[in-house]
Formats: sequence, structure tokens, C-alpha cells
Amino acid sequence: MAASSEAGIIERIGFRMSEIVERWMPSPFVFAILLTYIVYGAGLLATDSGPVELLEFWYGGFWAFLGFSMQMVLILMTGFVIAYHPRVNAILQRLAEIPNSGAQAAAFVGFISMSLAWVHWGFSLIMGAIFAREMGKVAHRKGITVHYPLLAVAGYMGLGLTWHWGISGSAPLQLTDANNIGGGTGFEFLASTVPAAETIFHPYALTLTVLSILFASGVLYGLAPSGERAKGITEYVDEAELFDASADGGRATDDAATDGGRAADDAATDGGTDAAEAADPVDEPPADVDNVPAERMNNSRLVGGLVALSGVAILAVQFAGQGLNAFTLNAVNFGFLFAGLLIYQRPAYYRDRFNEAAGAAAGIVLLFPFFAGIQGIMADSGLALLLAEGLLDVSTAATYPVIAWVVGSVANLFVPSGGGEWLVVGPSVLQAAEGLGVPYGQATIAYAVGDAHTNLLNPFWALPLLAITNVKAREMFGYAIAMLIALIPFLAVALYAVPY
Repeated sequence: MAASSEAGIIERIGFRMSEIVERWMPSPFVFAILLTYIVYGAGLLATDSGPVELLEFWYGGFWAFLGFSMQMVLILMTGFVIAYHPRVNAILQRLAEIPNSGAQAAAFVGFISMSLAWVHWGFSLIMGAIFAREMGKVAHRKGITVHYPLLAVAGYMGLGLTWHWGISGSAPLQLTDANNIGGGTGFEFLASTVPAAETIFHPYALTLTVLSILFASGVLYGLAPSGERAKGITEYVDEAELFDASADGGRATDDAATDGGRAADDAATDGGTDAAEAADPVDEPPADVDNVPAERMNNSRLVGGLVALSGVAILAVQFAGQGLNAFTLNAVNFGFLFAGLLIYQRPAYYRDRFNEAAGAAAGIVLLFPFFAGIQGIMADSGLALLLAEGLLDVSTAATYPVIAWVVGSVANLFVPSGGGEWLVVGPSVLQAAEGLGVPYGQATIAYAVGDAHTNLLNPFWALPLLAITNVKAREMFGYAIAMLIALIPFLAVALYAVPY
């Protein structure tokens, strides 16, 4: 259906782009395969590597970051588990009652997602998806016209803009870890670690975060389709599944988790609705648990609480001794792992929630090796450095943050792993910054902005969100790309103008 002439220009552009992308965008798995061939061809044309050598780089890269992959899975799953706690979800349901229009709903979901991403990208991704779904449900019940795919994009905006500036950001956290500074890491030129006070918690990063959240929320408001162009949640999710408790348990996540298709999850993946909460209450162990010592320990809130408090105490000691330098990727995972146990308390209940979270991570487990293979070609052939150094050579001290942002954006198109990219491109970024007199912290944050920004083009990290919302990648990424384009002039000006 053609966009109405009465619609605003931003709304019309977003609608047209959505139509094009919905027609042409492949599934995330096929996207990864096509990207592999593109990078392979670029390696043949731009480097001295031969066809067999590039295949060896691809195979070698396939398994290069298994440890980092596990860190990424954990950061996603710990966020998932906390987001699906019934009391946490109840807060989302109450928040979903606030907006009074589809435009307000899209802006509000985006605001929440981007704010949470600063705290924890996995938490934001899952919470944003659940909030988008809850917002769609509430809008349907209240008769508010919303465009559900745009709500899904809004729920994804934390991954598409703010996550890499926050306390789970891979590049800033890697620089806080002494194990990443030294021989064989590529960062040998650094005299010491770069503390989080110079990256994540620096006024430069905090100012960019606040301004970007406000600007992106405004764009989401303007993009919201109205009238017949808006498709509510029941266009994508069966109405009985949304509001009939008996239908809540029959959804499966396999297709969406691996291919971005319309899938679903079990009752817990419906966001901890009242029916799910009633079926598996937090405060009491299941009625069918055998009254034997083993099961009593499995469901003991005393045992769970004691272990959780021990973990929290260890983390507190780390921060007391090291301050902000204690913010590392492992520390963030450790903190959220034990925070989840502290919330759920009963070990068996917490274990069951992790079992459910594993389904949301399935797409990452499947696709991450393919993108690691792409990264192997990019790194070992010299293609990544060729690209980064070519861009950095044209920068000055004043324009360097903008150029670093572009480097991060382009690198992320081919390898959507913030930490993996940084291991390959980061040394060149920081060495160029050193030569121009640009602080390491500013260079890292500017690069991180670009890495997050082009997640709005690559559907890799959207896989869990697609599973939860039941939206296909091609149905939402037209609006994601519209957001990406709208952010380009804003980010360029902000990175150039905001002082460090």
C-alpha cells in the first residue's frame, strides 16, 4: 500500500524503505553466507593472498574466538534470565500502559532499550524484545494504532546505538584487562591498561550517550506509521497465543533463533505473563517436587541466597580494591550471573530459566563461527588493516573521532562482534590516535559508536529479538536501516563537536 501524502516525510521514507527491504533481505543465516563470499572476493582482489590461502584463513578463523563466543553467550543469557523474571516483566507491563499513541509507543520502547543497553547489552536485547511485545499487546487491547515491526526496531536500538558505550562494551572493557595488554595481543605499544574512567565513565561518552538516546527516540517518533499503514501485533502473532493462557506454552524458538523466521518460545518467553507466573511461581517451589533432602537443597532459597551473596561480596571486594578498573567483561558477566541468582534465589528455578535462555542463544551459536570465519579472512589476509589504515591515513586530530567511527562502522558490517573486531582493528585505531595526539579513551569510544551503529544493518544480533517478537528480519530491518541513515549526520556532528 502506498504511503499517504498526509504522512510526514520521515514516515514516508521509512515506509518505502521497509517495503524494499522486506522484498529483498535474506534470512540472517543466508546473509552470513553471502557476506562470506563477498569478503572472500574482496580478499582476492585487494590482497596478495591466494584462493586456497584465503580458505585456510577462513577455516582457521572459524574457531579462533570460542572463548570470546562463550563470553558473549553468557552475557546474553544472564541478561535474558533477569529480564524474564516475573516481577521484572510486571514492571514492563505497567510501563507499557504509559503511551497513548503509536509514535509515543515506539519512542518509549526505544528510550528504554537504549538506556538499558548502557547497563547490559544482553539485558537490553531481551528486555527490549519483551517490552516491544508487551507494548504491542497493550496497544491491541487499548485500541492504539501501532506498527509492530517498528516496535521491534525500537527494542533493538540498544544494540544499534548505545551498548558499546556502556559497562558491557567489549572494546572499552578489553582495554581494562591486563591480559589483553602485552606480547601477542597487538596492544604491545600500550604502557598500561586504559581504565573505564577514561572511556565508559568519561563525560565525553556519557554526553554522547544522553544526546543520542534523545535524538534516536525523536526519530522513532517521526517514523511511526499511522492509519492503514500500521500493522499491529496480531498481524504477526496469533491473537489466541497472546491472550489465551492455554495457548502460551506451544511456541518454539528453533526457526527464529537460527534463521530469523517467525518462531516462538514457551510460556516464559511470553515475557513472564500472569499465566506463566501462576504456572511457575517465584516464591514457592513446584508442588510436585519430591520431599527429599536433594530436592530441598535444589529448591532452597537459603542455599541460593548464600551462594549469590558470596558472589556479590567477591565482586564488591574487587571494586573496592580496583575501583572502576575492575570493570572487565568477565566482571560484568560474573556480576549479572550472581545478580540473577540473588533475584531468583532457588537454584533449581534459576537453572530452569537458564535452560530457556539457551534457546535464545541458539542463533548466535550457529552463526558466530561463520562470522568468525569472515573475521579470519579479514584479519589474516590483511584486509581489515588495509581498510582501517586507509581510512585513518586521511584523518586529522580534529576529524579523528569521526574517522574512527567510520572504521568501526565498516568493520562491523563484515564482522558483527565488537570484541572480535577490536582485537583485529583496535591496535591500528589506537596507534593512529597516539600519532595524532588523540586520547586513547576518545578513540575507543568513537570506534565503539561505529561498531554499534551498523548493527542496524546486520541482523546477526537481532536473532533472539526475532524469536521473541515473531517478526522476520526482512519485516523490521527496513525501519532499522532508516534509523541507521537518520543517525549518520547526527553522529558525525556530535563526534566532531563534543569535547573530550
